[in-house]
Amino acid sequence: MDIKDAQDKIDKEIQELGGYWEPLSMFTRLVEEVGELGRCLNLIYGGKKKKHEDDGKELKEEFGDVLFTLLALAKGLGIDLNESLEEKMEKDYKRDREVYK
Repeated sequence: MDIKDAQDKIDKEIQELGGYWEPLSMFTRLVEEVGELGRCLNLIYGGKKKKHEDDGKELKEEFGDVLFTLLALAKGLGIDLNESLEEKMEKDYKRDREVYK
């Protein structure tokens, strides 16, 4: 599934559930999800001590949560992330090509 398909699928689900939250609320949710991903990474690779045997095993799930929320936020704001990512990669490729000659 490409990014646009994912955004469209998420949009359909959100519409069926009553619509988008306000952008700031969605961004706050994204920050929360990124924090949970950070906690998980810290449990696995950092110095955070595990309280339970399963702590850190949800890494894949946390990445999914961050991606879902980011896709939803962008779609709610009318941003095509396929286009955004392509533009970013092209910009960086041109810049980095000159820097590393």
